[in-house]
Amino acid sequence: MSRNQDSKGKGKGKGKTSGRGNANSKTDSLARGNAPVKKKTSAASKPSNPDEMRLNKYIANSGICSRREADENIAIGLVMVNGKVVTEMGHKVKRTDEVRYDGQRITPEPSVYVLLNKPKGFATTNAEGKGKTVMDLVANATNVNIKPIGRLGRNSLGLLLFTNDDKVVQKFTNSKNGVARLFQIELDKNLKYEDLKKIQEGFKVEGKLVTVEEISYIQGESKNQVGIKIKNTGNTILRTIFDELKYDIVRIDCVAIGHLTKKDIPRGHWKHLTEQEVNTLKMI
Repeated sequence: MSRNQDSKGKGKGKGKTSGRGNANSKTDSLARGNAPVKKKTSAASKPSNPDEMRLNKYIANSGICSRREADENIAIGLVMVNGKVVTEMGHKVKRTDEVRYDGQRITPEPSVYVLLNKPKGFATTNAEGKGKTVMDLVANATNVNIKPIGRLGRNSLGLLLFTNDDKVVQKFTNSKNGVARLFQIELDKNLKYEDLKKIQEGFKVEGKLVTVEEISYIQGESKNQVGIKIKNTGNTILRTIFDELKYDIVRIDCVAIGHLTKKDIPRGHWKHLTEQEVNTLKMI
């Protein structure tokens, strides 16, 4: 066989080799689909934040409308997040964000109403670093983010209402209407009748008129114990009144909020309001 023929024969065999031991075996192997697959990185593969949800889902969960309708209303500018109109589809919000639909604040959670009979020694706050707070007492009441309406001093006792319902909160904080709370006050000495009348009629403290809804002695008790009804969300006004008249308050106990009382709620315990109680509260 001549060298030329040999060379030609080798040329004919080119491309039919198995590739084993061939310098191009790696290339051939990869060409047969054995190449390692690189995972594509995209926004979709990123882990989702459990504290966030799509705005349309947030609205739908609030019971206002369906997700599709929410998208339509987002697009036409009916939705605000933290004071700014949002028209972006797929926008995500946190549960702590303020979301308003057509001007009304909404929440993706069901409305919850918890009534606590507060003991002494607990601060009325949901801030951290304040020692024992009323939030510790209602920690097991619900997974919903509820907050106390108004305040009771750390050493004050009695009823405190918690909710995530902004309409009910506004009802309490409305300066003209509000919701009346009834307190039993124990003073360090008997309240003079002329001072009781002065509180009934209202009087000025540092140039500001101080008034209460009602005040009276408690029947069957000594004159150092009085019932007093106010619509203020705090109880600072009580100390303001009696400090001005030279009395020290020994004990403050909120015994009623509107139609709600401490009946069947031991000190330090709570209960969920019934549907009827909630309806009555909303009609006050």
